[in-house]
Amino acid sequence: MNHFDVIELFAGVGGFRIGLERADKDFFKTIWSNQYEPSTKTQHASRTYTRVFGEENHVNEDIAKVNVIDIPDCDLLVGGFPCQDYSVANALSRSQGILGKKGVLWWEIYRILNEKTNKPKILFFENVDRLIQSPSTQRGRDFAIILSSLNKLGYFVEWRVINAAEYGMPQKRRRTYIVAYHKDFYNISQNEFGENRELFNETILGKAFPVYTDNIDDVIKRTYITDDIAYVSDNFGKDASRSWFENAGVLFTNGECVTAKVKSKYDGDYITLGDVVLKEEDAFRDTVTEDYYLSDSDVARWEYSKGYKKVEKVNKKGFTYMYSEGAMSFPDSLDKPSRTIITSEMTKSPNRFTHIIKDPVNGRYRRLVPVELERLNMFPDNHTAGETDSKRGFFMGNALVCGVVEKVGKVIKDMFFDV
Repeated sequence: MNHFDVIELFAGVGGFRIGLERADKDFFKTIWSNQYEPSTKTQHASRTYTRVFGEENHVNEDIAKVNVIDIPDCDLLVGGFPCQDYSVANALSRSQGILGKKGVLWWEIYRILNEKTNKPKILFFENVDRLIQSPSTQRGRDFAIILSSLNKLGYFVEWRVINAAEYGMPQKRRRTYIVAYHKDFYNISQNEFGENRELFNETILGKAFPVYTDNIDDVIKRTYITDDIAYVSDNFGKDASRSWFENAGVLFTNGECVTAKVKSKYDGDYITLGDVVLKEEDAFRDTVTEDYYLSDSDVARWEYSKGYKKVEKVNKKGFTYMYSEGAMSFPDSLDKPSRTIITSEMTKSPNRFTHIIKDPVNGRYRRLVPVELERLNMFPDNHTAGETDSKRGFFMGNALVCGVVEKVGKVIKDMFFDV
């Protein structure tokens, strides 16, 4: 094939598209995209997407209301399906998993794939790292449902929990990545892997993000996941104290599922927070306004919010307990990749999660500006310009690291160009 037609679902501000076009803009051609946020009247993310990429073939409509016949056939379908119901932003006991309000959007992906006569050759999805554990009441059930669904549709599936910083990128952002190939396009059987370790290094994700483990034959686990989705939903992970799924694995089209805990293997260069922070000569340096600096009186409050705490609290039933929080770096180190950006990054009042740096230009403490957050996710500078700083920070808290997609895109092209 000399190019892949791409559809981008739950497009956000276009992270998948950016990564794929960096891999090869002539090979990956986005022919249709969808972005819709049901909880807001103004569609900020969709507005940013169309400002950058144009309005042609972009649909700002609830995907549940889109007729599959109106979605063109494609070679590659990508998307970061909404993850709030699994996210660490929610307390574990409140994590509803795939049955939660936004988790049900997985079934819109399934509907599209199921109704398509010409199914996409490859699927590429992103979600939070705890997807493989969700929900708290039935460990691993949600991920097993996703695997069962894709198996029913004829896909071989591989997954990996990837921390972008472990492969040289500027942010410690752990996410679950799923790649699936339809059996009519590229069918892989267990027999094609000479050794167990090849299961995790000879696939698309394996070639993009090599891994190792010292005792693969001892730690590898196997089971079968039926394509009876209802059975999986009722039974998988019942009474389990932890999820069966590890941070890497594959599902063959015969239902055999293999997983193991692996470690990243990387010997290249690393990008640090200090590398992306705006320098004095930077074209966007004027965006570091006085509003981003901490006053002398605020410094102590911020330092306290990030420090170690042990506080006595009382729960709703009147039970007294000790609540503790570990210390966080203050200021954030410029010599390492940054911590994970979350959606509340632009909060001005002292809190644990907003990044605070010591500005290398003048030595003053300040928060990060939107361009710096974009760089931490490897977006183009000023990609989200036109929205408020608060909204731009929110976008980056929801976004993926474009460099991960770029690496995967390069492997897909290398494997399937002219196939």
